[in-house]
Amino acid sequence: MKTFRIFLALLLAVALSNLVMAQHKVTTEDAKKWAAKRAWAKGSTPKLSPSVDYIEFAMQYHANKRYWAEAIAFLSDKKLDTLKPGKYIIDGDNVYAMVTDAPSKEFDKSAWESHKNYIDLHYLIKGEEKIGVAPVATATVVNQYDAVKDVANYNAEGKYYIAGPGEFFLFFPGDAHRPNIKVDGYDSVKKLVIKIRYTSPGK
Repeated sequence: MKTFRIFLALLLAVALSNLVMAQHKVTTEDAKKWAAKRAWAKGSTPKLSPSVDYIEFAMQYHANKRYWAEAIAFLSDKKLDTLKPGKYIIDGDNVYAMVTDAPSKEFDKSAWESHKNYIDLHYLIKGEEKIGVAPVATATVVNQYDAVKDVANYNAEGKYYIAGPGEFFLFFPGDAHRPNIKVDGYDSVKKLVIKIRYTSPGK
C-alpha cells in the first residue's frame, strides 16, 4: 500500500510539472537567450538577423527540429556560390531551396508579401539587397491570399535592413516582408531562399 501511495504521489508530481510547463509563456528574453546559445546552428557560422521573431523561431524549431537541421545543413554548405539557379529538393515538399541570380528591383517595383504554409529563410550568397519587415497584423491586404501560390500581398510600413553574405533572415506567417530591393552598387545578386514547412500550433 505504501508503495502504491508513493507511485500515486509521483504521478501527481509529474502531472503538476507538465501543467506548469504547459502554462509557461516563453518570453522574448527567453527566446533571445536560447537563440544566442546557437544550439540550432549545429556549428554553422551564418548569423541570424536581429529582425527575427525570436519566440516564433524557438517554437517552430522545437516543433520540428528535423526540418531546421536539414535547412541549416544546406545553408552551411561551403559551395553555395557554385550552385546554379534553380530549385533544390531537401526534404520533399517539407523543405526545399531556390537559388536565383538576377537583378534586384527598384523600390517601387518590389512588394510586401507573406506566406501561410512555409517559413522563408533568405540568404544573400553574393551582393547586397534591402529587405523590409512588418507585422502582417498592421499591414493592409492588397492581394488576398492565394492558396496555390501560398502568398498574399500588402501595403505596409516596416523597418528595412541591408542583407548581405553571412547573415540570414527568417520570415514566419505573421511577418510581411519586402525583399529584393536594389542597393546602390549591386545591380544583380545571387540569393538562396529555403522554404521550411510551417508547423501550426498544437500539432
